[in-house]
Amino acid sequence: MRLRIDLAYDGTDFRGWAAQPGLRTVQGELVAALTTVLRAPEAVAVVCAGRTDAGVHARGQVVHADVDPLLVPDDDPSRLARRLNGVLPPDVRVRRVAEAPDGFDARFGALWRRYAYRVADDVALLDPLARHQVLAWPRPLDLDAMNRAGALLVGQHDFASFCKQREGATTIRTLLELSWIRDADGLAVATVVADAFCHSMVRALVGALLAVGEGRREVQWVGELLAARARKGAAAVVHAHGLTLEEVAYPSDGELVARAEQTRAKRV
Repeated sequence: MRLRIDLAYDGTDFRGWAAQPGLRTVQGELVAALTTVLRAPEAVAVVCAGRTDAGVHARGQVVHADVDPLLVPDDDPSRLARRLNGVLPPDVRVRRVAEAPDGFDARFGALWRRYAYRVADDVALLDPLARHQVLAWPRPLDLDAMNRAGALLVGQHDFASFCKQREGATTIRTLLELSWIRDADGLAVATVVADAFCHSMVRALVGALLAVGEGRREVQWVGELLAARARKGAAAVVHAHGLTLEEVAYPSDGELVARAEQTRAKRV
């Protein structure tokens, strides 16, 4: 039985999603909890929609796991959420467990991922209770300029200037939205949506737009940076703690297999 698990976590005390020997990770905690609750004879493997870096949070992470249906209590996956939360540490919460439809793949089946990045650019906005989720920025930001710059990046491009290169991996992505608003509290909040992201891409995009927003760079510099397709001379990657994975979207059940096949095809 393939399970779909929706979960949220505070990434502050984790070394990211991916399991690493001797380090505390979200994947490590989830695998341990699943293995314990299901009384599985070996560790239960899980696959997530998007690997988050150390310090990055999630409200809408999606995971799948293949398990022996005989281990699922009363053949009712929905009961697993409560049991898992009874075992997991309080900075990880399972919100839903269900049997996944045929062809569901948390990673390759996704249509898009939506992240938010939150910035306090005024001392009046600084809240010590939110210090692990909001970046404190020392200068006021021009969101209009940042939105004009972000519009230059929307579409399918080679985002090599905004990614940590991995051998054999493509840096071509389709950025669907990159916009900034002020929320009800006055925070500057970026919404970043793409079919997928390469390593550090969201934080590099935000770093470039912050440089524009505080006036250190002109709007067109972002387009020039994209065209260069090289990290040399690019803006700094901002801190992880302001970033949250908010949502992952999937197609209808009948389109899951086709979507996974399309995603697995290397972009050129």
